[in-house]
Amino acid sequence: MSTGVIIALIVIVAAVAVVAAAVTLLARRPQGGRSLQRRFGPEYDRAVARHNGDVKAAESDLQERVSRHGSLRPKALEPAAREQYTARWAAAQERFVESPREAVADADTLLGEVAGARGFPGGDQYDEQYAALSVHHGPHVHGYRRVHRAALARTPDGHGTEELREAMVEARALFEELVSPTRQDNSHHRPEADAKSSADQTTANRPEGAAPEGRSHQPWSFNRRQAKGS
Repeated sequence: MSTGVIIALIVIVAAVAVVAAAVTLLARRPQGGRSLQRRFGPEYDRAVARHNGDVKAAESDLQERVSRHGSLRPKALEPAAREQYTARWAAAQERFVESPREAVADADTLLGEVAGARGFPGGDQYDEQYAALSVHHGPHVHGYRRVHRAALARTPDGHGTEELREAMVEARALFEELVSPTRQDNSHHRPEADAKSSADQTTANRPEGAAPEGRSHQPWSFNRRQAKGS
């Protein structure tokens, strides 16, 4: 190998090292306010409110969450586990009609379990789990906070049936994100055409008027009159 080739290789390796170092520094650099707002959505405003309007303190709190949990890569759920979780959520929805508070407690427990199964901190570490979820699911994480607070409430004061219903509805958005197949999940299964063919066959074999598999037969938009007061 000639001296010129060796020098060229050294230059290339050095250039790659410089680029890698620059990328690492950019990834570790604190995110600005707009970046945090885009990432956390409504959670950004709630953080500012919790810090009594102190934007700098709120952004420091959010940035710390990103530093701790930003590199987390959620695990894929097995199809069977996804179906079981979906069935349990449907059962909690149905239970709400007769027992709103118990249904909300079920939803709280289920969200903790699903998040743990996806690789987030376990449900027994609620604060840390919530922080991690807020980094990756900022726009929808507040529903988890609402059902968790309601589940821990010893008295019904401040948690009427309508508020419990709203908490369940908001929490469902996070639940659906957690159980929905990710791109990584899809890459481990059949090609899209095969999946579509299977879905078409399932639809063709389903009795007319039957609900799709894995979904509740009860519409999830019950109103004040559907749920009994608690």
